[in-house]
Amino acid sequence: MGKKKASVNGNFKDIVNTVKFLTERKHFINSAEAVLPICTDDFGVNKVAKSLHPKEQKLVISRIEEHAEIAKSYYFKSETAPLAYFKAGQYLTFRFEIGSAVVTRSYSIASSPASALKGEYQITVKRIADGFVSDYILDNWKVGDEVTAYAPEGNLTYNPLRDAENIVAVAGGSGITPFLSLARAIDQGDENCTLTLLYGCRTSDEILFKSELDGLCEKNEKINVVYVLSHSDEEGYEKGFVGADIIKKYAPEGSYSIFVCGPGGLYKYLESELPKLGKEKKYIRFEVFSSGKKEEEEPRNFSITVINRGKETVINASSNETVLCAFERAGIEVPARCHTGECGFCRSKLADGKVYIPEGEDKRRVADMQFNFIHPCCCYPESDLVIRVN
Repeated sequence: MGKKKASVNGNFKDIVNTVKFLTERKHFINSAEAVLPICTDDFGVNKVAKSLHPKEQKLVISRIEEHAEIAKSYYFKSETAPLAYFKAGQYLTFRFEIGSAVVTRSYSIASSPASALKGEYQITVKRIADGFVSDYILDNWKVGDEVTAYAPEGNLTYNPLRDAENIVAVAGGSGITPFLSLARAIDQGDENCTLTLLYGCRTSDEILFKSELDGLCEKNEKINVVYVLSHSDEEGYEKGFVGADIIKKYAPEGSYSIFVCGPGGLYKYLESELPKLGKEKKYIRFEVFSSGKKEEEEPRNFSITVINRGKETVINASSNETVLCAFERAGIEVPARCHTGECGFCRSKLADGKVYIPEGEDKRRVADMQFNFIHPCCCYPESDLVIRVN
């Protein structure tokens, strides 16, 4: 084969100038002082990042509102820094020290994003059976208490590039809070979408924020609320469970996205109902949740060797609790947010042993699966374990 000539467009003068520039830049860098002339906290981009994503926020409970003895709303202000902004549908993760346990729990923000700019957050906590943290909050938090929360997070938010302009929101119980935030944001002009809210409760006594939701419907044509009661035949309400038939009955014409937030039972029911609608998966959004471990007649006990920043600790664990719960109960603090495997904050190395991950909750990256990294918040011990955290 004959040789082919290759030519490179360029100019010798350009090459000389480039070498000269690189030489001068290197000299300038080497002659500079080792310490930055100003604090990096003064950089504009760092100020914005810190305000939107603080490592933690010190919040003070400013007022408490009771809801018919079944739930309480807690309102927070900050006395040290502006509150981090958020999107309607996101949650706050709180840090607790309860006895010897160090735990984190997440609660959806009920207030509108505009309220954060005015210096206020709102969450609503409902008492649930065997609710370790919810019981602690409802029985102990009082006005004036200081609590620790991290920056707002979560993906149950409206995005016009991804979602249909019409949102059909399915809420169950206290799962109403992210959609109350969205309704408020729509009414205040901060979100440009329509909301059809299908709110399921056992009886009308368990409906939270009914008066406000009804008021939002009356004043804003972009908001429509339908109440569905599963254990009552009261007049003026839909009867049964929020499934495909009720969604079809009230969904707007044309394209729409479905957002879901509520207890695990609602998610399980909708797993078989939503396919009946024939919608693309991208138009169905679930708030993250944990379905829990499969039932065992006799829970088994194991040991976990925890290697944390070079320190080795052996703790007890049960097969019916997550590895993260075992950490928390033993007072071992590890980064954690969502408790459902989505955020990845608790990502740890499983050095030895076997864990069980409920179906549908393994949200690890492929590389993490290959190299045996796990999310302790959704893993249950199946043997003695050795885990390296942080």
